[in-house]
Amino acid sequence: MDSVTRLAAGDQVEFHRAISAEDIRAFAELSGDHDPVHVDEDFARTTAFGRCIAHGAHVMALVSAASSLMSRRAVERGCAGTPVSAGYDRIRFTHPVFAGDALTARYTVEALEEVPGRTRSRFEVVNQEGRLCVTGTHILRWVEG
Repeated sequence: MDSVTRLAAGDQVEFHRAISAEDIRAFAELSGDHDPVHVDEDFARTTAFGRCIAHGAHVMALVSAASSLMSRRAVERGCAGTPVSAGYDRIRFTHPVFAGDALTARYTVEALEEVPGRTRSRFEVVNQEGRLCVTGTHILRWVEG
């Protein structure tokens, strides 16, 4: 597979991003998800979280950014294919993300499959305290041509 992707098992990238209250509000507008746990401070104070939390899809967007960094690495190494996301598996949201959290998305290639031309990578998003917030697996399909 490395002849297609120019990647190897163990290759890793990180993407860093702090999440602000404005980011959460902007994501609510973009996604249309205005659930009060995300956008209503008074309501959120009455929940187990005690304050507004970021959308899960918002946090997953950091994983997409990390995946893009890995794809660019492959291109810089002379990749013969175009990466297309084939999906995310076993996603687990293990800790809420709050406004003010500084997140790191780690994306690590675990396996390469020559046929059908895919990479399987593990991802983790941790906050500034090292607390795991999201984890799962991502499949990239490398399309030649």
